[in-house]
Amino acid sequence: MIAMTDEMLRRFRAGFEAAVEAGVPEPTAMTLATVGADGRPSARTVLLKDFDADGFVFYTNLGSRKARQVAENPEVSLLFWWRETGQQVLVDGRAERVDDAEADAYFASRPRDSQLGAWASRQSEPLADRATLMQRVDAARQRFGDGDVPRPPHWSGFRVRPRRVEFWHAGEYRLHDRFCFVAGDGDWTMERLYP
Repeated sequence: MIAMTDEMLRRFRAGFEAAVEAGVPEPTAMTLATVGADGRPSARTVLLKDFDADGFVFYTNLGSRKARQVAENPEVSLLFWWRETGQQVLVDGRAERVDDAEADAYFASRPRDSQLGAWASRQSEPLADRATLMQRVDAARQRFGDGDVPRPPHWSGFRVRPRRVEFWHAGEYRLHDRFCFVAGDGDWTMERLYP
């Protein structure tokens, strides 16, 4: 995978900032689509926590359905939809685990209750009732007391390294503007697509 170009980063940053200025309720929300070993697709919303020339980062419990599917097939898609500005960004790429130092740094920045929740949750597993979850949160709270809450070994992040990025801008009469960047041999090519 090759790093995104300055132009690609500029386009993404401009779209993201426009979404923030327009009051999009959660501009970091992105749909993550995965395909497991069974060949069945699955999609859910996750939150973008970082982006740079190497890709787009999200975090999760490594036992979750999404993380298990990424382990089975690391080829994924992301979709940002900023309705208020009429823009989408579509990303196809490969998900790779972030290194431990990056995951540790992000985990340390989370609110304490979110840190405790990461220890308590068995994400995507059946849960008898909410009381059981809250008991697990209380157990984590007692375990760590007033001290620092370390990152659980079952919790980390993924960076989606793009191989295709499309910037979509809504146009009048459905005459949208679409600009597609595709990774090639050591470089990106850009083409305009029909709406």
